[in-house]
Amino acid sequence: MAASGAVETAPPGATTAPSPDPAPSLAPGHLFRPISAEDEEQQPTEIESLCMNCYSNGITRLLLTKIPFFREIIVSSFSCEHCGWNNTEIQSAGRIQDQGVRYTLTVRDQEDMNREVVKTDSATTRIPELDFEIPAFSQKGALTTVEGLINRAIFGLEQDQPTRRANKDATAERIDEFIVKLKELKQVVTPFTLIIDDPAGNSFVENPHAPQKDDALVITHYNRTLLQEEMLGLQAEAPAENPQEEDLRNEVLQFNTNCPECNAPAQTNMKLVQIPHFKEVIIMATNCENCGHRTNEVKSGGAVEPLGTRITLHITDPSDMTRDLLKSETCSVEIPELEFELGMAVLGGKFTTLEGLLKDIRELVTKNPFTLGDSSNPGQTEKLQEFSQKLDQIIDGNMKAHFIMDDPAGNSYLQNVYAPEDDPEMKVEPYKRTFDQNEELGLNDMKTEGYEAELAPQR
Repeated sequence: MAASGAVETAPPGATTAPSPDPAPSLAPGHLFRPISAEDEEQQPTEIESLCMNCYSNGITRLLLTKIPFFREIIVSSFSCEHCGWNNTEIQSAGRIQDQGVRYTLTVRDQEDMNREVVKTDSATTRIPELDFEIPAFSQKGALTTVEGLINRAIFGLEQDQPTRRANKDATAERIDEFIVKLKELKQVVTPFTLIIDDPAGNSFVENPHAPQKDDALVITHYNRTLLQEEMLGLQAEAPAENPQEEDLRNEVLQFNTNCPECNAPAQTNMKLVQIPHFKEVIIMATNCENCGHRTNEVKSGGAVEPLGTRITLHITDPSDMTRDLLKSETCSVEIPELEFELGMAVLGGKFTTLEGLLKDIRELVTKNPFTLGDSSNPGQTEKLQEFSQKLDQIIDGNMKAHFIMDDPAGNSYLQNVYAPEDDPEMKVEPYKRTFDQNEELGLNDMKTEGYEAELAPQR
């Protein structure tokens, strides 16, 4: 059963009048300020707007903010003092991500119902047990909880029920029965599955057990289909005509882009680099002259390897921290002694040292916005402090640990300081990928043999 447009609560306060006291213009770098309860200068902008419920004037409040390690968002809230109607929504102010994301959550108890969720306009919400789906672009974006998503769906289905009953519509009784099933889900008598599929890659579901792995939550990054690209308004680039072969190994290429922090025009440098005893990689670095933000990312310059690679390093000496390391975007990282696992695509591709990657992991975990401020609880804070202390001990060489890199594409690398001899503390294990791993890499649908014969009759 699909909720379609009926799930939309109501149109937001739409027709707006110019504010008598316009807010002073801000520099692009300060337009989206990090969300913080201590920032007194971060105040919403108030705009007088027409209430679409009673057609009197109400107030729309807009807050442009940035969730650390996530996205820039626009929080909108409308309220009418005449009829009491109100509406809230969020919109992603960041760019569409390179890949779509799918969150599959198994809801087992009330704690799972309280998980925070960022759902954008382009996300599709499904509950397979009820054959229930909320299509993309049928609801406005929301910052809510799992229970809030279900309440929003119930409200959307209930709002036209009086009209259906008055017209003796046959679907009214079936919708009433379905609403009862949705309300029963909130009691979590039996586990159910919630799937949020966002081809734009801007939705999010909280992991309350961070930094430990969440067994109830599966995050899958995937390449968008042509239909999804068209739905998001994206167009594939046309292939270049008569491409000329060039030697890019001795040349630094530049192309124009926008800064991921302040959205100002910036330049990205790209260089093809040969890593000794490994392969070629592409290093991309962006430096914004407007806000000073710097970022770098590494992409594999070769094809997907026939076998996946699992690299296990036993950290026994502080000198291990200086090993060069290449983590591709398809590589996951695991530290068994800390019960820590970093999934694919998190932190992106990186060419750094082992110490640099561990520090990036510490910063990512300890500065998670859902474990700080009002969203945190004492238990989470203690676990994060303990995790940070143990990670510092590993970096300082005071604690031995195993560092595991698992890359199904075989495009990650950890320096062997004994090369070309074997490293006694490091084990490299090639393995055959599973069907699910090939599916995530898009290899199951890829045909590299005999395709020319099939295309010949179509020409």
